[in-house]
Amino acid sequence: MLPQIVLPKRRYLVRFNPKRVPHLFTDVLVIGAGITGIRAALAIDPNLNVVLATKDRLKESNSAYAQGGIAGVFDPVDNFANHVADTLAAGKGLCNRAIVDTVVREAPARIRELVSMGAHFDQTDGEIALTQEGGHSHRRVVHALGDATGKEVMRALIEQIRSAPQVDIWENTFTIDLLTHGGECRGALVWNASHGKTFVWAKQTILATGGAGRLYRETTNPEIATADGHAMAFRAGCELRDMEFMQFHPTVLYIAGSSRHLISEAARGEGGILRDCTGHRFMPDYDSAAELAPRDIVSRSITRQMEKTRHHCVYLDLTHLPKSLVLERFPHIRQVCTQFGLDLLRDQIPVRPGAHYMIGGITVDDEARTSLPRLWAAGEVTSSGLHGANRLASNSLLEGLVFGLRAGINASNAACGESDQFTALALKTDPMQMLPVEGAFAGHEEPLESSTLKLDDLLNSLNSEMWRNVGIERNDSDLESALRQIEFWDRYVGPHEFAMTKGWELQNLLLVARLMVIAALSRKESRGTHYRSDFPGTDPTQAEHIRLLAQP
Repeated sequence: MLPQIVLPKRRYLVRFNPKRVPHLFTDVLVIGAGITGIRAALAIDPNLNVVLATKDRLKESNSAYAQGGIAGVFDPVDNFANHVADTLAAGKGLCNRAIVDTVVREAPARIRELVSMGAHFDQTDGEIALTQEGGHSHRRVVHALGDATGKEVMRALIEQIRSAPQVDIWENTFTIDLLTHGGECRGALVWNASHGKTFVWAKQTILATGGAGRLYRETTNPEIATADGHAMAFRAGCELRDMEFMQFHPTVLYIAGSSRHLISEAARGEGGILRDCTGHRFMPDYDSAAELAPRDIVSRSITRQMEKTRHHCVYLDLTHLPKSLVLERFPHIRQVCTQFGLDLLRDQIPVRPGAHYMIGGITVDDEARTSLPRLWAAGEVTSSGLHGANRLASNSLLEGLVFGLRAGINASNAACGESDQFTALALKTDPMQMLPVEGAFAGHEEPLESSTLKLDDLLNSLNSEMWRNVGIERNDSDLESALRQIEFWDRYVGPHEFAMTKGWELQNLLLVARLMVIAALSRKESRGTHYRSDFPGTDPTQAEHIRLLAQP
């Protein structure tokens, strides 16, 4: 049995005076506006009031950057059992089979719902077109705009949510912390530049804040993916698990000095070949599935080949594929490459792995219920049991749809069952006495401005430390070194009270980095995306979840 780890915690990132902060009451608060958050909001009873809060613009989410597609059984030669088996194989013994079976069986219906909402998926002869990706035994990945599925899906969902009169959309609103009282979630403390801090009191709260890719120097994630949901949930008392499992995407466009761009798994699914700097096709040397092996294997193989050749990247070769196929399937990737003078039709594309998807997160059950009453969670911020130790390609948007819908329905039903008078009377206490006010922050009377600490430098240092010592291959010495360094930074960053988003994001990243390293040190084996060079084998006795709880 792997240990349960109990860690000390700091409850709130900022001080607040309940008599000087505005209060807003709503039925359901949804935090996060990617595919999961919007799907949840759309499932809530239209007679209820909903606040949908997102830290950036509505269209800026990890979901919008998804290229490959959504996995679902549509091909007559495929079946649910195949999709289940592929998901379990990728998960390396940590999937919850019942969850996998449920999600796989719901996939076609959830995808058809998107079509009914106006999403346009690519078609062949009037039927939904399918492609194959690594780890899949059949062609079952539904895609849109060739290689911009997330963009099209989010366009349709955003149109739907903007036309929902019961939903108030709060863009550019950062959620600092969840509010708790009596061991239950009661909403959240949020901030935006226009109004400052606001208490949003909610009968039920849904967390759908996405991932943590910005922990790493090399990542496919946008700048908003700073693990805020993981951190605020942990501080509020939620159980987290599987935090050692970060999935690295094998193929990220690598151009020195530029931002990183995802090169879809579908590029290999359609026949793309990986070559090293000498032109050697190396993947068959590592796995019989070659370029279609699961992501953890391909990422690790690329890293080792880079070390062998002492070269900074490998190359994805599509030049042997039919021109018409490349132009039809990868218009977005071709456009990105063109910006750097590369042509998919004649040039090999420089790629290397990058942090892509956070598998670990808030423990949820099959109804999207967390360990904290009145709090639901779904999507990348959670550990639902679907992905196990390694997510199968194109199962992420699917999970967001299935669990987002469940979170929305369940939060809605729970809110409908509560009194409409969600006030001090309903809470049976004086809100001014109920609010937990913490004001002990070391050494500073006022919140810090950005000039006090060089936050960008700290973030870059954290990114490099995580990439170097908590990356694709790990060992005890490197992990211990990373933990010491992260704890050192946290000792002088953590006690500060910041007055801006960058400071709160850095505090969240430092907390989640620490949780990831502790979990990685605890799992003394290699499994899925967690590879220990000092424990290269998989230990059947460690087929358990590592659970983390904050100390009361």
